[in-house]
Parts: sequence; C-alpha cells; structure tokens
Amino acid sequence: IFLGNWSRCIRRQRLVRLLDQQLIERNTVPSPRGRPRPVYRPTTQGLRRIGETFADLSIALWQVIRSIEDLEVRRGLMARISHRLATMYADKVNGDTLTQRMQSVKELFDERHLQLQVDDSGQLPIISGEACPCPDLAEQDREVCSMEGLLFSEILGVPMELTSCRLDGDCVCTYEPRVAIASGSQSQ
Repeated sequence: IFLGNWSRCIRRQRLVRLLDQQLIERNTVPSPRGRPRPVYRPTTQGLRRIGETFADLSIALWQVIRSIEDLEVRRGLMARISHRLATMYADKVNGDTLTQRMQSVKELFDERHLQLQVDDSGQLPIISGEACPCPDLAEQDREVCSMEGLLFSEILGVPMELTSCRLDGDCVCTYEPRVAIASGSQSQ
C-alpha cells in the first residue's frame, strides 16, 4: 500500500480508516530481529475498489457485446475474446495432463487473486471457483459464465462445461470436461 511521504500520524490515521472500511487487512509477520512487524494487504473489497475503473470498462464493453443482435456474431465475438485471453495466458499454463494444466491455471488465477480449486479425486479432474472474476457482470448476464467456460476450454485444450453455478445457489462454480478422455493418464 502506497502511503506517500506522509507523517507517521497521518499514515496511522489512513491505515486505521482503511482497516475500518475493511479495504485492507493487517497481518503480523516475524521479523529476523526484534518484534514481529505488521503487513497490510488489500481485502477482496479493497481489490474491487482498486479495479473499479476496469470494472466500469468491462461492464460497458459487455453491454456493447450484448447489444449485438445477431446471435452468431455475438457468439463469435465471445469466442474470439476467450481465444485472445487464452493466447495471453498460454505461456503461463504448463502440463502434460489435464490435471497438471488445471493446476497451472489455478496458479495463474491465484496470482490475480481469484481462488480456484482443482479436484482430481474423480474419473476426470474438475475446476471450481468460489469467487466470480466478474461478479457485477455475472449478476446481470449469465453469458459471462459461458464465456469463462470458453476461456477454460481454450486454455486447457478440452471442452469444459459449467455444471454448477453460484447464481443457481451452489457454493461454487464448477467446470468439468465435457467429453470423456480416452486415456486414463489424462486425469492423473
């Protein structure tokens, strides 16, 4: 958190205000010598505040996409956007198996403060998220979830399907491979 060249008193007042507003959280970490020191990090609410300008932009862009009346053109545009995002992430996603690639996607999203879980206890691995990357958009339009599924399909190289959704009252949004994978090693 950047607090500028302010006096100690001003910095403390600003930190207290941000803590009261629940925009930051305080954690204590051990110090090599002496007392533990406080570390301040933005909360989920704080991260949303930081990105409000981008949230406004994404809402405006989504509204423009949704205003396209031709369904095929709109779907094609959403597929191209998903493909572009997947291309941007491609060099960050590694792994020979689907589980490894999902784990790599999880790590990529962790860096962006979007928590995903990979469950490989079943026949095929699944990927779930407790928080939506675009909560404001998803509440207005479920097609955002479809676009996220397209993105996962592009990144993972396997068609993915949304099988549970927070908008339906489920605890998490879960994406599963749409087709059975012939080789059992794919899910290992």
